[in-house]
Amino acid sequence: MCGIVGYIGSKNCVPIILEGLRRLEYRGYDSAGIAVIRDDKFFIQKNAGKVADLAAALGKADGSLFSHVGMGHTRWATHGEPNDVNAHPHWDQKKQIALVHNGIIENYLAIKTKLLRDGHVFLGATDTEVLAHLIGVMFDECGDLATAVRLALSEVQGTYGIVVISPRDPQRIVAARRGSPLLIGVGDGENFVASDASAIVSHTRQVLYLDDGEIADVTCDHVRTMTIEDVDTQKTVHEVTLELSQIERGGFDHFMLKEIHEQPQTIHDAMRGRLLVDEGDVKLGGLQNTLGRLLSARRLILTACGTSWHAALVGEYMLEQIARIPTEVEYASEFRYRDPVINVDDVVLLISQSGETADTLSALRDAKSKGATVLGIVNVVGSSIARESHGGVYVHAGPEIGVASTKAFTSQLTVLALITILLARARGMARERGQVLARELASLPEKVDAVLSDTSTIQQIAREFKDARNFLYLGRGSNFPVALEGALKLKEISYIHAEGYPAAEMKHGPIALIDRNMPVVFIVPRDGIYEKVISNIQEVRARKGRIIAVANEDDSEIDKMAEFVIRVPHTYGFFGPILNIIPLQLLAYYMAVERGTNVDQPRNLAKSVTVE
Repeated sequence: MCGIVGYIGSKNCVPIILEGLRRLEYRGYDSAGIAVIRDDKFFIQKNAGKVADLAAALGKADGSLFSHVGMGHTRWATHGEPNDVNAHPHWDQKKQIALVHNGIIENYLAIKTKLLRDGHVFLGATDTEVLAHLIGVMFDECGDLATAVRLALSEVQGTYGIVVISPRDPQRIVAARRGSPLLIGVGDGENFVASDASAIVSHTRQVLYLDDGEIADVTCDHVRTMTIEDVDTQKTVHEVTLELSQIERGGFDHFMLKEIHEQPQTIHDAMRGRLLVDEGDVKLGGLQNTLGRLLSARRLILTACGTSWHAALVGEYMLEQIARIPTEVEYASEFRYRDPVINVDDVVLLISQSGETADTLSALRDAKSKGATVLGIVNVVGSSIARESHGGVYVHAGPEIGVASTKAFTSQLTVLALITILLARARGMARERGQVLARELASLPEKVDAVLSDTSTIQQIAREFKDARNFLYLGRGSNFPVALEGALKLKEISYIHAEGYPAAEMKHGPIALIDRNMPVVFIVPRDGIYEKVISNIQEVRARKGRIIAVANEDDSEIDKMAEFVIRVPHTYGFFGPILNIIPLQLLAYYMAVERGTNVDQPRNLAKSVTVE
């Protein structure tokens, strides 16, 4: 969600913090700010808008600003509208405490009411400002910044990743985490705090990941970590393998387009060293210790949010029809609140690009508390879901900067296909059958590359329909989730209303919307239900809907029925979504470009949603 960068050391922290904030812009935000300590006083600048606006304001305010300690923040509004006042950092001017915060303080109103009675004055409407004042009260009582933070957080309910500084203790940064990711970058005579390694990777690759309920007391040459109960914790230093080239556009106009075109490689990376084509089998080291529980599971439950939920729906088709394991799919945001019946012989697979999605992480903890085996399918190494699961599989898509997920989705589908083959073979599927599936899966990167080689038809469609107000996406079987995902992509970045439906369900309501102004996208591969989808296409034609078809290269019949046809290579049915989503990602991208929207940072969206 929001972005945090902090620095303490011998260098000027201002350019380091601004660089880090720019690298976090992809996460989505509506305001940005910075707080530094110089001459034993705060200098704070914050603005609604972009990091560039903040940098310009800093230049006007004090172009020679120099400080050895400071912090910055990009905000995505939760409490209080996005404006200059509600932007972070927040501070208690009287007690000289400033902090930046990712997350939500759920009991802030009760705390604020008490502080108001005690004479505190608040400038904005955020929960974060309340926490700054509470820490100030504790600092007055104990005289130690780290202790003050620890005592204040013992009264807090909610989620947070916070960084705190004070001119009353100018050689220290205090950071704490509960439910919102935070890491410490370890340098030589300098240390960093960040919500994402991409913010600091140009300065250090040595990081400590804070766990929930941990606090870090950071000086320029020392890091102490402890629990809220003041028990020291021992942390392992991890080496970040992220390369700067992975978080730069590399000649593409947008990160999203770059990431769409990276998919032949990222799909290959998801399979590399795991898919054993000659044996018709799969090896997944992250599942080795839990394979027995997977094979004896009464049922599998896949839970996720957004795009990852669509991947889970495809996984349900794969796992039930190939591995023959009863499988259910749940919205993580609803899962824990309906008190689901979970048994010790259930296995819950949690899918999340970031590994920090608050709803999915809550579902993990709920299922784990009820005795289920929990497994993560995530992209970010060292993320909370990865660390709290009993096992799992990384999708190896690399950093995904565009807010609208593309390559992570196809990598998730690839990993789900690998898990399906692994379980099917372990449950008795013949080697020859496994070889057929493995060969086809191995061929997908080349086939995706073929789809990406010619986007002229998709660009023509985007020009034709850029002013449309509604779209309908229809598919059947495992391509129904593709229709959902295609519609979501269009909504996210072009701001056109779009809905995905099972094609057969169209006649049970949505058909009322069909007229000559309604573009309808059909995913219609030549598979076992091809003729059924053709019948649905005829129903739309009869009502003069404008038909766009995603169809196989060898399908000559579709040209007679569709106004536009986007061609994709043929593949085995349950791998089809990996290919069929590619043109729909491109369609959403080119529609957004035609409409002039912010492709990589669509309004109101954040890359990693770390609040419930």
